[in-house]
Amino acid sequence: MADVGDQNHTNDAPTAPFRKIVLPPTDETISFRRAPTGASAQPPAPDPGQRPGSAPPGRQSEPVRPLPPSPPLPPLPPPPPRGGLLSRIGDIPIKVVYLLGTILATVLAVLLVFVIFSGDVPHQPETDQVVPVAPVPSASGAVSGSASASPSGAALPAAPAKKAFPKLSGKASAAIGTITDDNSGISYPRLGKPWVAKSFPPFSVAQRSGKVAVPHTVIASAMLPGDDPAAKPSTDADYRAVAVLAARWTLRTQYPKGATLTWTGSQKTPVGKGWTLGFEVGYTQAGEQRQGQAMVSVLEVGKTKPAMLMASIPESGKAHWVDLNTLVTKVRPL
Repeated sequence: MADVGDQNHTNDAPTAPFRKIVLPPTDETISFRRAPTGASAQPPAPDPGQRPGSAPPGRQSEPVRPLPPSPPLPPLPPPPPRGGLLSRIGDIPIKVVYLLGTILATVLAVLLVFVIFSGDVPHQPETDQVVPVAPVPSASGAVSGSASASPSGAALPAAPAKKAFPKLSGKASAAIGTITDDNSGISYPRLGKPWVAKSFPPFSVAQRSGKVAVPHTVIASAMLPGDDPAAKPSTDADYRAVAVLAARWTLRTQYPKGATLTWTGSQKTPVGKGWTLGFEVGYTQAGEQRQGQAMVSVLEVGKTKPAMLMASIPESGKAHWVDLNTLVTKVRPL
């Protein structure tokens, strides 16, 4: 029977014996010396003939050598380069970000206000917007019945002593309130559309309609332009003469050069001392002859100089000429 270890089975069962391998003996034997235990673990007694501190026989003592100094540490490498401006945004304190945002928002708001409201600044004629009229004459020197000369030398026709105002054409604007001019000391109706209250120097208060251009469509109040009179007006004739001066100022400042007037009304103010004049204005625009309507009222307000209400509507605002009739009957001293 052959050795089972020499048989070659292709499908051995899990319990089949393994082949036995016998290693030959070898002479390379490593022995370990067991450490002494108990009493035998004590170190050997020193030799009486050996000097203290000397090395045991058979061994030479070696001098203790100092350790070499450690080499210096290499320097740390420089930090990697950082990115551009965007990479540094995160390092900005949040308070600085808020401050810059507030400044930017304020600048934008100011610019926006100027852009939105720049159209509301009225245009003033270069030469005729603020033209001082002659001083108001005293009672003894009041103009009555004769023509009064303008500063340029042109003469105005004499204002009638009394003339009822005609009913002008157009559709009356609704009165939506009352304008109280504390600077001038008078009040008068505040009209609705198309009238809009806007700043319009040199007047204290102004209501405008349409574009700011000559001829002007305006209702405004202020103290009578020019220097204070030498004496306060007292009679109807005095106030009528002052009203003529106010009409001359209106003609020169609200209409093109060369405009003329024709009186349409002349009467006392409805309340207090004063006088109101109405007049039709003829003027040339774009080479064509046109007409406008205007009125002025001067009122005693406790000062040497009277207060003035002025209204002018050129032909482009013909649909609202009748608004002048509303002002004539509603103007009051405070």
